[in-house]
Formats: sequence, C-alpha cells, structure tokens
Amino acid sequence: MSKNENLTETIEKMREKYRIEREKRLRSDGSDQYIEVEGKFSHFNQDPYSKEVKKREVRKGKTDVVIVGGGFGGLLMAARLSSIGYTDTTVIEEGADFGGTWYWNRYPGAQCDIESYVYMPLLEELGYMPSEKYAHADEIFEHSKAIGEHYGLYEKALFQTKMTDAEWDENGAAWNVVTDRGDKVEAKFLVLATGNLTKPKLPGIHGIQKFEGHMFHTSRWDYDYTGTDGSKDLTGLGNKRVAIIGSGATAVQVIPNLANCAKHVYVCQRTPSTIDIRGNAPTDKNWFENMKPGWQESRIENFTNVTNGVPEAEDLVADAWTDLMHKMIEAHREKKRGPYQGIDPTKLAQYRKMEEIRARVDQIVEDDAAAEALKPYYDMFCKRPCFHDEYLGAFNNDNVSLLDTDGRGVDAITASGIVVRGQEYPVDCIIFATGFEVGSSMQRRVGIDLVGTKGIKLSEKWREGPRTLHGIHTRGFPNCFILGGVQSTIAFNVPHHLDQQARTIADILNHARKENFVKVEVSEKAEKDWVEDIIGSGQKVSAPGQDPCTPGYYNNEGQPMKNGRYLRAYEGGPTRYFRKLREWRSSDDYKGISFS
Repeated sequence: MSKNENLTETIEKMREKYRIEREKRLRSDGSDQYIEVEGKFSHFNQDPYSKEVKKREVRKGKTDVVIVGGGFGGLLMAARLSSIGYTDTTVIEEGADFGGTWYWNRYPGAQCDIESYVYMPLLEELGYMPSEKYAHADEIFEHSKAIGEHYGLYEKALFQTKMTDAEWDENGAAWNVVTDRGDKVEAKFLVLATGNLTKPKLPGIHGIQKFEGHMFHTSRWDYDYTGTDGSKDLTGLGNKRVAIIGSGATAVQVIPNLANCAKHVYVCQRTPSTIDIRGNAPTDKNWFENMKPGWQESRIENFTNVTNGVPEAEDLVADAWTDLMHKMIEAHREKKRGPYQGIDPTKLAQYRKMEEIRARVDQIVEDDAAAEALKPYYDMFCKRPCFHDEYLGAFNNDNVSLLDTDGRGVDAITASGIVVRGQEYPVDCIIFATGFEVGSSMQRRVGIDLVGTKGIKLSEKWREGPRTLHGIHTRGFPNCFILGGVQSTIAFNVPHHLDQQARTIADILNHARKENFVKVEVSEKAEKDWVEDIIGSGQKVSAPGQDPCTPGYYNNEGQPMKNGRYLRAYEGGPTRYFRKLREWRSSDDYKGISFS
C-alpha cells in the first residue's frame, strides 16, 4: 500500500469516527430541548449589574434616526452617521449602558478571541491602544462607553428600555416607535442593531425546576453570590461545590477561574470544544504608536481575507485563527506537486489541524481518561473554535472533575445536585454556560414585530422565510435597515461585518439628505433577485446534515431548519460580500433602491 493510500485510509477512518460521534449526539427534539427563560428562571433575563431602573422623563418627539441596540453594531452605525453629519440619533438599549455583548458578558475570564486590534472598532478614530492582543471584557466594555462619549450618544440614549412597537406612517414618512417605558418617538429612519446572540438559552433538563441551590446564566453573572472581583478572586465560592453546564467558548474562559476559587468544580460536557493556543501578550507600545494612518482598516481586511482563503502577501495577525487556512494552502499545493497528490486537500488540512488540537490535549491533561474525553472529533469550524492556555490545565486540579456525558447531556437535576450517566453529584450552585438562542425569530429573541406599509407585520412577510436585499433592507418596510441579519455573510470578525453594513446604510442616508428624499425603499425585483441568488448559490448558514458535524447552534442542533433555504449567506464569503457592498454604494445609482 502506498503512502497516499495509507493516509487516505487514516483520514477516512477518522471521518467515520466523526460520523459516529455526531450520531450519538443527535436528538429528535433539536432546538426544542431548550426552554423559555421565565417563571422560576425569569431572573436569568434580569440585569444583575444595574438592579434599579433609573428614573427619567418619558421621551416624546422627533429624531432623525432611532438605533435599536447599543452594542458594537449600534455604536458603529451611530459613528458612521455622525461622520456625515447625522447627530440627531437616539439609541434604545435594554442594558443600562453601551456595550451590548460586553455589557452583559462580564463573567470571570471573559475576553475577545479575535485579536483586539481588528476586533475592537474605531481604534484610530478614538486614538485608543488596547492593552493586550486579546483584550478582556472590562476593557472592551470601557471602550464601548468611550465610543458613546466620543460621538455624543449619551445625551439622547434611552437605556434600560425596550422598543415594543414600531409602525410605519406612510403620510409622515416616519417610524412611530414605542417603548416599554412609555416613550413615543417619531424617527425618519430606523436601524435594528439587536444582534443575534441576545436571548439566554436554558436546557430543559428533567427536574431543573426542583433544584434548591443557586443557579444563574453566565451572561447574567451573579457576583453577589460568587464574589465581587470579576477576574480571579471569586471568594464566595471557596466553600461551594459548583457545576457548570456547557463546554463552549464561554465555559472555556470561565472554568480556569472557577478551578482557582471553588471548593469543587464539576464540568458537565456534552461535546468537547477545540482548544487551540491563544498566546496572549501585552501590546508593544512602540509597535502600536508607529502604525501608519489607515492601519486598522488594512489589518481588519487582511484578517478577513486570510481566514477566508483570499491570498495576501503577509498574514498580519498570524494566530490560531489563520493557521488552518495556511494548512489549506499547503494541502492544495501538495495536491499538485507534493507528496500527497490526489488526496482531498480540505480533508487533509482539517485532519492535520484537528490532530494538532487532539495532541495538545495529550500534552497538557495528565489523566488519560479525561484527556480522551476532551478531544474533539469533528472538523474545525463545526463549532465555534476556542483558544485558551489555561483551560486544559485546569483538569489537572484535584478540585476539578470532568463529567463527560458521552454526548447525552445531563440526565437530570435533583433538589440538591445533578445526575450524569446515572450518578448523582451534590452541588451548591449550577452555572449555565449554554449560550444564546440562534435562528429564532426577531419577535421571539428581542420582542419586536415591525408593522410596515399597509399594516403588514414583519413576521407575516417572513412567515415562509426572510426576504431582503443585501440582508439589510426588506420591501414593505421603508427607511428601515437591519444590521448583521440573515442573507448577508458569515464573518469570524463580526464587527467587520457590522461596519461594512453601517457604512452602506450611512451612504444611503447621506444621499437621501443631499437630494432631499424622505423615503428609501427596496424594489420588488431587487429583493426577489437577491433572495433567488441566496437560495441558489449562497453558503448554508448551518452545516448540511450529511457532514460530520456534531449538533450545536451552528447547525440547528443537527436538525433541518424551517425555511432553511432562506437562511443562507452570500456566496463567496465575507470578502466578496463586502466588495459587493462597496461596489454597490460607490456606483451612485443605488440599483434596487428607490428614493422619493
């Protein structure tokens, strides 16, 4: 047997193992395994960081733009509008401050896993230097607030407020926006920057209502219970037995901190994550201060291109995110003239990368059984990749127990503990690191159902699936724009995605103001053509059922997604999508959009 045949056989055997691991995790209830955060669990939706709603006057009147959401999407939108003279902007935000994800996610160890120099937006505009390559949550939160200050957004912002209704007024060519605090604002334009990861997700584990100990979700971290220092000193857990349910990107950051502070930690794992090298380091001040103007935009584009296989002369970020793409390039070269000609280069690159990740587990984790359970058997990017230099080592601590459920999940919760593979473990506290709802309707996630022309509701128009142009506009809802929505793209660096859309919307509004237009609407043909392109050639947002991807939110828990053919991204990835937007807005004819 030749060298190639040996490797081909090895790769195919591994992919068969992937299939087996996937099959054992499939559940007939799919996403229905998660329950509503209500009743006993209603506090999972409450704000633990600002427990009192600050009094303010009810807002009534007119504004140029209402932006719903004060995270990076809303902040970028406001910044791009400000740069063209739109300063009468009102941000409506459920939290008590700007930040979005970084307002809510303050769990110990939280930090960005995309390099901060490309992830944190508007660094050049604010003249800010991140303190480290992968900034921690408190620094990102402070940067979010600094953006709000820089662009004068605080004066008109409506915090601790939810938009409950928005209806298009054809005669006034404006949106009538109503909030849960009685505000009634008339806005010329409406931008939805609500984000996709906003509603905490709770697994419907048998007996979950019976637990008599303490419970909370990582996105609503209870420092009153655990201790007040958000980094390491969780003194309140010194005599507590803690179970954490989940082993994804959030849990990976939390667990090392729990291991350092809690009496005992039980890590309940259904599927292990990929744990690659993070390699964090302080920012080199001399390097940063000698960057040439325009450096951040260039670096952002470089990262997006490299991670999507678009050739670049240099990999500026050069971290674990870009490593797989280098392996892809190497494998494609070998297919033509290397030692492994004829082997599928994608499978070869995936195999090599995942073998590296599994080998790293063996190098760090001392217990053989725990090490084997922590090895991921699926392709890279089947799940959100994780990067950490302390997570795997935490399982060498005597006070940390890995409860691997072999894909089944936690069996049950009792009044005093958790049951995994038939054995009960008494615990004082259960922490849910179970993420957020993905794929549910906007109405369910953020409580919004827009009313457009002729009284049609967005939920009615999208009953058979979303219909948009560029993922930004939807016909029948003029002067309304959506950031980060479906039918746009899938970008690892989400702020890059949001910024390109924000720039496009700002360009449209700039044109409307210059020409004294009051109404912006997408044409029926443009929307129809875009949707047909998406259905016919777009990238699937969720992994196909036949792929060896274990269930998760990337693939709708392994189940077919309702109207899934509409839930696709622009063909060619973010690089082509962003180029499409740039070319579209620079053409000056705004094809598919009518102004009046």
